[in-house]
Amino acid sequence: MNAIDLFKLRNAEYLQYVKDYLAILNLNNPQQLEIEAKLTDLTARTTELETLYKKALASEKTQELLALDERRDDAVNGIFYFLLGNTYHFETDRQQKAELLLGNMALYGSGISRLNYQAETATINNLLRDWENKSELADAIILFDLSSWVNEMKAANEEFNTQYLLRTQEYGDANPDTIKSKREETNLAYYALRNRVDALHLLIETPPSPYATVINQLNALTDQYNVLLVNRKPGSADPANREGLTK
Repeated sequence: MNAIDLFKLRNAEYLQYVKDYLAILNLNNPQQLEIEAKLTDLTARTTELETLYKKALASEKTQELLALDERRDDAVNGIFYFLLGNTYHFETDRQQKAELLLGNMALYGSGISRLNYQAETATINNLLRDWENKSELADAIILFDLSSWVNEMKAANEEFNTQYLLRTQEYGDANPDTIKSKREETNLAYYALRNRVDALHLLIETPPSPYATVINQLNALTDQYNVLLVNRKPGSADPANREGLTK
């Protein structure tokens, strides 16, 4: 059966993939295929994972984090596009200073605002440290009068990190079952079910195998999600899965 790197799927994608996988199996007479026990186990794990995921999305602190993350993203993007515009400035000095700051941002990769939560926090801290401690960068900030933008980015990043730590503590106190650990449990159930289907298919000595049709359907599903992963832009992430849990 075709393989997929489950680790690379975002939480929402992962849940949908496994639920689709289960749906296909349920449509192909699981009792006759002798996979009911493994199917039931994966279904239970998936339901538990979905409950945790919905709880995380509904959390008041999660919504607050999303707002703070958007705020710091706006600051990062605002600075970036302001500087990008100045690379076309008619004054050579302003062009060079803009390119200097953009070059510094590029050291930390493209798409800072698309990084997962922890990576973006660390990257912004590194940028701020550079802009405060390296005289040529500090001078460029002054030239463009970017202090208010920089202060906004710093304040939003610090507030985000504070709230992120509070939410992490809240999750730890409230429930030891994190989305990450529950995904790992679900992975084990998924592989156990997939391997059973493969094994039973291989044991069929006289074709046609009763497993051939369902395997073809599952392969088609897996191929669709593999295409999604291949076409994904590096560093992209959706807000609901910015934890970095699946990276």
